[in-house]
Amino acid sequence: MKITSFLVLLLFVAGAFAGCDQDKNASAAGASTTAPAAAQNPPVDLTLPKLSLPADSGPLPAIDSARTMQYVKEIVAFGPRPIGSANHKKVEDYILAHLKGDAVEEDAFTADTPEGKFPARNIIAKFPGAKDGIIVIASHYDTNYPLRQTSYIGANDGASSSALLLEFANQMRGKKLDGYSVWLVWDDAEEAVKSWSDTDSLYGIRHLAEKWEADGTLKKTKAFLLADMIGDADLNIERDSNSTTWLEAVVYEAASRLGYQSHFFARTMTVDDDHLPFVKRGVPSADLIDFDYGYDNVFWHTPQDTVDKLSPKSLEIAGSTILETVSILDKMEALPPK
Repeated sequence: MKITSFLVLLLFVAGAFAGCDQDKNASAAGASTTAPAAAQNPPVDLTLPKLSLPADSGPLPAIDSARTMQYVKEIVAFGPRPIGSANHKKVEDYILAHLKGDAVEEDAFTADTPEGKFPARNIIAKFPGAKDGIIVIASHYDTNYPLRQTSYIGANDGASSSALLLEFANQMRGKKLDGYSVWLVWDDAEEAVKSWSDTDSLYGIRHLAEKWEADGTLKKTKAFLLADMIGDADLNIERDSNSTTWLEAVVYEAASRLGYQSHFFARTMTVDDDHLPFVKRGVPSADLIDFDYGYDNVFWHTPQDTVDKLSPKSLEIAGSTILETVSILDKMEALPPK
C-alpha cells in the first residue's frame, strides 16, 4: 500500500479533526518520509457525519483470537509467499483447504507485471444472507516481491488479515445470515512487483473490481471492508481519508460498542490500498489499517515483520469490530450513498 499521513491535533470523539500533512511515499521494499511545507498542505475538514444508527441490541460478536493467531503462524510457516513462488501456491491451497465445503469462487487470471507475467488467483468465499445485497470483507495474502530473496514473511502485512478472514469463515459457516450476504475475499498480488504505481500494484483486486463491474455484482455490493496490518500488538487503526466517511463512522460506532474506540482513528492518513478500485467505482469502502508498525513503522516491509510483534488481543479487537460493523449495517434501514 502507499501512504500519505496527516498529524492529527485532536483525538476522534465523533467530532472534527484538523491536521498538518506529512507524506510517506512507500516504495516496494520500504518507505521514505518527507515533510512538505504546511502552506502546501492546508488543514482539511475531517468531520464524521452523525448517522441515525440502530440501537445496540443483542450479543456483541467475539472471535477465537487464539485460533486466529494459530492461522497466522501456519501461514508464515510456509515462508515468503511472493507472487509466482511455490510458497504462494501453498498458501492458496492452505486457504482453500480451510474453506472446503463452503461456496467458493476462484478468480484466476494472469498478472502482467514489469517483471513478467505471473499466475494470480483471488479466492472468494460466499456466505448467503436474508437481505438483498453483499458486504465484502477483504485481505491480500501475498508478500512483497522485491524482498523474495530475504526471510520476509509478512506476519502482520498479509498473514494477520488473511488469518482473520479464515476465522470469519468459521463464524459464518453453516449459518443463514440474518442480514446481507458476506463475501470474504483473499485478493492476490496486492504488492508492487517493482515499484508502487497505479499499474504496478493491486493486481488482484483491480481485476476483481473490473470483473464485478462487468457482471453486475458491483451494483449489489453495499460496502467493502478491508483489513490490512491489523495484528500489531500496539494496535492503532488509522483514519483513512480515501475511505467513505459515513462507513468509518459506523466502524467507530462498532468499536465504541465493544469498548475498543481508543484503538481507532487517533491519526489520519491517505492510504492507497486494496479498497481503491472499489472506492473509484462508488462502493462505500473502509480500510482498517495500522500503519505505525514499530517506531516510525520500522518493521514494515522488512524481515522483522514476524509473529512475535503481533497479539491475539489485536486480532480480537479488529475482528470483533469488523463483525459488529457488519451487524450495524445489517440493521440500518437504508445505507447512505458514497
